[in-house]
Amino acid sequence: MTLLSLRTSLSIRRLLKTLAPVSLVMLTGCASNWLPTSGPSVKDMETAATPANADTSIIELVEINAAVTRRLAENEKKQSFSNGFATARNPAYVVNAGDVIEISVWEASPALLFGTAPSFAGMSAGTGGSKNTSLPEQMIARDGYITMPFAGRIKVAGKTLAKIESEIVDALKGKANYPQVIVRLTRNSTTNVTVVGEVNKSIILPLTPRGERLLDAIAEAGGVKQPVEKTTVQISRDSVVKTMALEKIIQDPKQNIRLSPGDVITTFFQPYSFTALGATGKNDEINFVAQGISLTQAMARAGGMKDERADVKGVFVFRFEEPEALKLGQAPKASDADGKIPVVYRLDMSDPSAFFVAQNFMVKNKDVIYVANASSVEFNKFLNIMVSVIYPLVNAGTIAKTY
Repeated sequence: MTLLSLRTSLSIRRLLKTLAPVSLVMLTGCASNWLPTSGPSVKDMETAATPANADTSIIELVEINAAVTRRLAENEKKQSFSNGFATARNPAYVVNAGDVIEISVWEASPALLFGTAPSFAGMSAGTGGSKNTSLPEQMIARDGYITMPFAGRIKVAGKTLAKIESEIVDALKGKANYPQVIVRLTRNSTTNVTVVGEVNKSIILPLTPRGERLLDAIAEAGGVKQPVEKTTVQISRDSVVKTMALEKIIQDPKQNIRLSPGDVITTFFQPYSFTALGATGKNDEINFVAQGISLTQAMARAGGMKDERADVKGVFVFRFEEPEALKLGQAPKASDADGKIPVVYRLDMSDPSAFFVAQNFMVKNKDVIYVANASSVEFNKFLNIMVSVIYPLVNAGTIAKTY
């Protein structure tokens, strides 16, 4: 053996001795810090959510099981229209500033105040022994008052038509001969709801004592433009905003709630989607219908898990969750603008019962479904890199030895 080949052989041996302990360190978990990967491993997720990191952790890691899916389903029911909105009153029917009313007065014969019909524009004489006078329409002023001949200014805002009639009669007693009054609302400007969005005609719908319901308003707007199963409905009432699938509202009569003055009804077309990442059949943003889909259906739409890459114990769903959904947030956590907490749900698909659990776990809008790589995938990556480094050196030593 020549001096050159001897030196080369010794160098290779020293290199292998140096790389051996390094390789062991890499294989114990540090490889993920520098090996190319599509995302965190199962161990990375567990470490990020451990109690020891409560001060720095920004996520809650929750195992998906029957109890969790049941609690989420119960919380979802609270978000329904029937539970999210207090029962709207059946309008009695009060008037307010901006409404327009018409007043008609009947006076028994001999008519003392309204017997000279021509003195009032718009009044007409009745038949028999009574006199009927219809006063001109008038809009209720901003301060809530109207002006009534011989009765003066009367506050009517916030009162029912029957109450206004009674107060006008009381104001005319002693002046008119057995007066009787009828008040009619001719233009409703305040007790109404607004319907906008994916409807055939955006409208402002006046409410009546009948008590219009949600589907009544949508029907008055000409119905929705898009298929029912792809349409969602949002109701904004005061500071409360709730959204439901139109198909669910039609299927469950309890969700067809009575409307309240000031409600804003907005319809949307297929606004829901989730994102699939990691070791799935395809990485993509995938739309789904308003009725919703389960985690099982979502995984199928994403092409399932890749056999050669996926860790069956590492199916994760990233979501900003309502704190009360699972009674989360015992320790301070980061939250979004709506105060929701970042939660990561994990499903262990190696357990056969997980397939039943996944059928009851509903995917929400903007969820991120991520499937982690198996540890063997990282190991193979490491071996490939080591071989690509060592093989040229060994080959060079073999060549040198031949000389």
